Amino acid sequence: MEPNNISTKAQYISDTVWKWALDIGPKLIFGLIILLIGLWIIKILRARLRTRMLRRQIHSSLQPFFLSLTITTLYVLLIILVMTIVGFQLTIFTTVIGAFGIAAGLALSGTLQNFAGGVLILLLKPFDLDDSIVAQGQDGKVTSIQIFYTVLITADSKTVIIPNGKLFNEVIVNVTREGKRRLDIEIKLGYAVNVDQVKQIILDAIKTTPGVVDNPGNRVGVSALEIDGIKFILNVWVNPADYLVVKLALQEKVIKELNAAGAKLPGT
Repeated sequence: MEPNNISTKAQYISDTVWKWALDIGPKLIFGLIILLIGLWIIKILRARLRTRMLRRQIHSSLQPFFLSLTITTLYVLLIILVMTIVGFQLTIFTTVIGAFGIAAGLALSGTLQNFAGGVLILLLKPFDLDDSIVAQGQDGKVTSIQIFYTVLITADSKTVIIPNGKLFNEVIVNVTREGKRRLDIEIKLGYAVNVDQVKQIILDAIKTTPGVVDNPGNRVGVSALEIDGIKFILNVWVNPADYLVVKLALQEKVIKELNAAGAKLPGT
């Protein structure tokens, strides 16, 4: 190859590289500066966000998630910004991300519903740990609240796992929040009984049963007149944790006291 041709090509390559450096170099430098500044700002925001969540007493199960989601989103936005400044074409990139998001949403629709329900439960707090609730046909004590499901322990020591999506979208009865729970018991007796005497016997049984709460007041009365007898109802207040124990003890005591007084059940 002739020296002139080599010199010409070398000059051409040198000019091309110099032109590329003049065109792309400032963008690369500016993009690098923006990247460093962005990383510094994200680091500050991470610390402030963690402090803010602690002050607002956001549930401990949600804090890592919100922090990770926020910081990851900021990182993605920063990378996109830097790529745009440098001059990368993001059309294909955004199309792929969008397609992936749609596919993931369809595949995880049930899981995302449970996740959303868990976030709302932890934020709105319709119940807390150790609360007794009635939901989805289950009655038990809340032992764990996770992002995707809630765990109950029933009175007969069964572990019930309820998906948060279904749990949050249905009626939840919190029997613990008010600090007391009403116990209702119905008893049917024959028409031959003395109503006032029966009411007094039941009231005495209520007063001597451990676990019954006096406030806001207990009540005994005739709830229905039926063909085969009179139906009495007892409304007493108990602590939620003592509900079953008091129910069993009170029913037993009332029956014994009524039998001792000669009160007859229908058909006896």
